[in-house]
Amino acid sequence: QTMRFSQLQHQIDGITQKMLTQQLRELEADKIVSRKVYPEIPPKVEYSLTKHGKTLVPLLLDMEKWGLTHRKLSA
Repeated sequence: QTMRFSQLQHQIDGITQKMLTQQLRELEADKIVSRKVYPEIPPKVEYSLTKHGKTLVPLLLDMEKWGLTHRKLSA
């Protein structure tokens, strides 16, 4: 799903603007996320997973499942 910066910031609890910017730049450099800038005023910027980034989705879902299972065990 394509999202704007503010949407991402609202989705990720507790992340600062600086940290999100830093992470998005790293993900873009690693070709996991693509950044599209529209020539508007104010600028409109959208982020989306690249084809390469989409290959990580199954792994991330497995990690989420593992985390939820182990959180329940340690509670």
